Amino acid sequence: MTYAIIELCGKQLKVEAGRYYEVDRIHQEVNSEITIDKVLLINHEDNIHVGRPYIENATVKGTILSHYRGKKVIVYKMRPKKKTRKKRGHRQELTRVMIDSISLDGNVLATKPHQAQTQAA
Repeated sequence: MTYAIIELCGKQLKVEAGRYYEVDRIHQEVNSEITIDKVLLINHEDNIHVGRPYIENATVKGTILSHYRGKKVIVYKMRPKKKTRKKRGHRQELTRVMIDSISLDGNVLATKPHQAQTQAA
């Protein structure tokens, strides 16, 4: 199993090729490709490459699938015995990113598997 730990939108994520992840809003068009060069760690066939802080010549390529808003989070503040109550809500702007490949020194270590489409008659 090949995976990488990347830094994206100020957060660190463990990513694998062929999976999608929800991150904070990335201001690019849907179906556009992004290249992430802030790779902190790559684990490939029990070989671990650790960066200081980032691995040179390591990239993770992905595709933006969609932009949407997350579930509503309720923020409720109450001060007892003061009759003070505040109820507010917040919805985070999110982007769904599909990870296409993990590369190191120009060699592709992992790609998303191609799914054979079978049609039932």
